[in-house]
Amino acid sequence: MALLETRVAPQWVDYNGHMNDAEYARVFSLGVEALMDAIGLDAAGRRRHGYTLYTLETHLCYRREAHEGQPLAVEATVLDRDAKRLHVFFAMRDAEGTLLATSEQMLMGIDSEAGRPAPFPEAVERAIAALPHAEADAWPELAGRRIGLPPRR
Repeated sequence: MALLETRVAPQWVDYNGHMNDAEYARVFSLGVEALMDAIGLDAAGRRRHGYTLYTLETHLCYRREAHEGQPLAVEATVLDRDAKRLHVFFAMRDAEGTLLATSEQMLMGIDSEAGRPAPFPEAVERAIAALPHAEADAWPELAGRRIGLPPRR
């Protein structure tokens, strides 16, 4: 599901001449905000439901460099979910569809007034159910990776 389209801003480019690693995280954070908008948790929805999402964990993989002015698109696929959590895989692509980076995230639904985890409001739950969902045996190849050195031979 395409969520966000943007371009690499000049201030995102570092001394290596490409987008700084922190800016990839920024773009994926904007992707989470776009996902929130898509499921009814835009500013008005957050006020109405007294509900928001927090990011619990992120695994970001850099695949290709992005350069100043380059168009970026972020898409999302739900890998798993329960009553108050979303496991989401985000992919960042360029205008030709080349994969630039991925971000696998665990998001937690939060009752804003209590400041505690809480089940998704009914309308949000329905919107989540309509999102693209990958079956466990059909996850994107880069999903579910762990960080570590390869075994020594």
